Amino acid sequence: MPQENQSVLEIHDPRFRHLVVGSAALEELYSGCRWAEGPVWFADANCLIWSDIPNQRMMRWVPDGGVSVFRAASNFTNGNTRDRQGRLVSCQHGGRQVIRTEIDGSITTLADSYRGKRLNSPNDVVVRSDGTVWFSDPTYGILSDYEGYRAEPEQATRNVYRLDPATDELDAVVDDFGQPNGLAFSPDETKLYIADSAASHDTNAPRHIRVFDVVDGRRLANGRVFCNLDSGIPDGFRLDTAGNLWTSAADGVHCFSPEGALLGKIKVPQTVSNLTFGGPRRNRLFITATRSLYSIYVTATGAQTP
Repeated sequence: MPQENQSVLEIHDPRFRHLVVGSAALEELYSGCRWAEGPVWFADANCLIWSDIPNQRMMRWVPDGGVSVFRAASNFTNGNTRDRQGRLVSCQHGGRQVIRTEIDGSITTLADSYRGKRLNSPNDVVVRSDGTVWFSDPTYGILSDYEGYRAEPEQATRNVYRLDPATDELDAVVDDFGQPNGLAFSPDETKLYIADSAASHDTNAPRHIRVFDVVDGRRLANGRVFCNLDSGIPDGFRLDTAGNLWTSAADGVHCFSPEGALLGKIKVPQTVSNLTFGGPRRNRLFITATRSLYSIYVTATGAQTP
């Protein structure tokens, strides 16, 4: 049985003790969202931006504790990341598109259709070091009017895509997911991890994260199950520089080793949707969980682009 220390940490493997700070507190930084999602850290601006999807807004937190609206009328923006030029890349349920916020604040649409048909509702996004944009496209944003606009899907499958912004080439790299959701590359970018959250609407569907080999930076091969969750469904996740995967779950954040073994959990009082590493040393874990934004310091270092 897992051992639980006096904090919010639940140890399943002794290796987890070296990834967390035993005395660190789970801090609630903000409350008042309807469904908080898509956290992204801006090291150069020393702030965190995240989405409050049903409220159609994006929020900004700064280390002095101040929270403000970053963008109102966000068109049901969900997942966010930054490209290698530091620009914000976002998935919009409302527009059924992936957009980029330019340095001057203008908006560029990167993708909104595939083979002449509208995308479902882009959900989460990552940018590879070669500048290509990889994103998941489940149907959550068109299932109802709560996180988007109800509509019938035009795509026959729920895909993960690779976009080359330099050529506008858009390719479906995998099409056999129930509901593809969070995604992240391994630190060396040789693997891509993708969550399947179809169990959110079908109790018989998988609640796992799969991993694929990245071939020539363009294709995915050798897909296999990396881990299964024992609480809730996997949504958003990130990796640290050692290749450990930190994922959202119903009871908090679960940490898995590069081999897929559960190392431990950070217990959170609300269902977690997503997370990211931030702070000056990328050792502060920011967690979006239903109505709130939380953070906790760890000893791991985030691998994603700061």
